[in-house]
Amino acid sequence: MDHAAVLALFDRDMREGARPDGPGARVERTGNVVRQVSSPHGWNGVVWSALDETDADLAIAEQIAYFSGPGHEFEWKLYGHDRPVDLGQRLRAAGFVPEPEETLMIAEVADLDLDAEPPEGIRLAPVTDAAGVDLVAEAHEKAFGADGSRMREQLLARLTREPDTVVATVALAGDVPVSAARMELVPGTRFAGLWGGGTDEPWRGRGIYRALVAHRARAALDRGYRYLQVDASDQSRPILERLGFEPLTTTTPYVYGA
Repeated sequence: MDHAAVLALFDRDMREGARPDGPGARVERTGNVVRQVSSPHGWNGVVWSALDETDADLAIAEQIAYFSGPGHEFEWKLYGHDRPVDLGQRLRAAGFVPEPEETLMIAEVADLDLDAEPPEGIRLAPVTDAAGVDLVAEAHEKAFGADGSRMREQLLARLTREPDTVVATVALAGDVPVSAARMELVPGTRFAGLWGGGTDEPWRGRGIYRALVAHRARAALDRGYRYLQVDASDQSRPILERLGFEPLTTTTPYVYGA
């Protein structure tokens, strides 16, 4: 894989040319910034910028003023190759709080090892309705120890109103959800994004995450997507590398108003 070329394509298609990530959201382009605006329950934030030392502070102040109007918490999604090189420091000085850094990993779907199957006692079930979304939210809360209501609302809205843009899957031990994941599809691009994949602690280390990645990769291949993208934690990065994903840069959420 040509890392520089694929990263440039990702920036162009998924960031500068971003599409709304669900019903009720919109993407706005103002100056050298692209942002998504949604409800308080959706994702609000900056997805792309082309700034330098002369205009970065003004752009940051403008986004704070814009999102503070309706009182939305918002995120500036900073990538390791974004400019200026001290943009993260400028965001912190303006009151943003960085969350843990992750690694942007991308793979060509055709090059991936897609033979991974779930371990004995686990079955993967498609999520298509409110009952399935409840199972996904339950698995999310077990895995991450976080409230799943926001994710539940967003996923149900997409499945109801834009079902061709998301593939959601829950891993079940009997009838008990132990892991869940989704794939977000962006029509008109070559990228599909993998999200979630958290597993309840007693079930970790058994290959469920790997099976969920392979399951979604097969779905992406069937739908004609060339690349899969993941914001990988330190825990998932080694698994993804063994499957064939390659690290291209880092990504850090800078949150304002939390």
